[in-house]
Amino acid sequence: MLQKINRTNFVGHGPISILYPGTVVSTSDSGIGSIGRIDHADIRGNTVIAMHPHVNDEILSYFRTGKAEHKDSEGFVGFISGNRIMLMKAGRSFYHEERIIDEGEPMEGLQIFIRPQKKDLQPQVIFMDLETLHSENKWRLIASPTPATSFQFSSQTWLFDMKLLKNSKAVLPELPKIDLTALLYVFNGQVKVNGNISLTKREGLIIKNEPITIESGEGEAELVLFVTDENAEIYKGGMYSGNKA
Repeated sequence: MLQKINRTNFVGHGPISILYPGTVVSTSDSGIGSIGRIDHADIRGNTVIAMHPHVNDEILSYFRTGKAEHKDSEGFVGFISGNRIMLMKAGRSFYHEERIIDEGEPMEGLQIFIRPQKKDLQPQVIFMDLETLHSENKWRLIASPTPATSFQFSSQTWLFDMKLLKNSKAVLPELPKIDLTALLYVFNGQVKVNGNISLTKREGLIIKNEPITIESGEGEAELVLFVTDENAEIYKGGMYSGNKA
């Protein structure tokens, strides 16, 4: 099964567009497995997102440009940028604040709300420095449910990224098990899948049990790949990641 996600599937106005991926294929669940919600933010100028709560969400802040300072109720303080990303595992009630710092470029990136395996897990914040901003023509595993990655989700969820250079082709990375569901997201640029599905920035493709070939054409494309096991245990009551259908 291949199902395209269009820009019209996003909701919200202003600098943050919100995708509930499950609404593209279902009327009973706003998420797909553990993938609860994806926010694409493009924030310009100095901005403070005041202290606010999260409950039972695992949030990966994946910035490509710009810089922000994170503070939270557990005493964690740190900066997020293109080369430094953050995983915040809220578990039980947890508050945080983000201060966007204008250094001449907008803050553009994704906040990815993953459903935890169980409710009320211990809060935790982890920062990770990337060796390079982009992984060119090769899928980079950023987060997984195993200790193989510094960012470890509690649920059966994997996150990859790649910059596909112009006139290049790619297939899905080797996955740890069969019957997984993938969501291919175009963060920047445009690609063609299997020769006939065109995807541009802020569009995506839900993939179930289908081989695909991704082609970049005459321009580069920044891609993010979400993978989830829809048969695995998850908690759907998270404040932002939970089911809104």
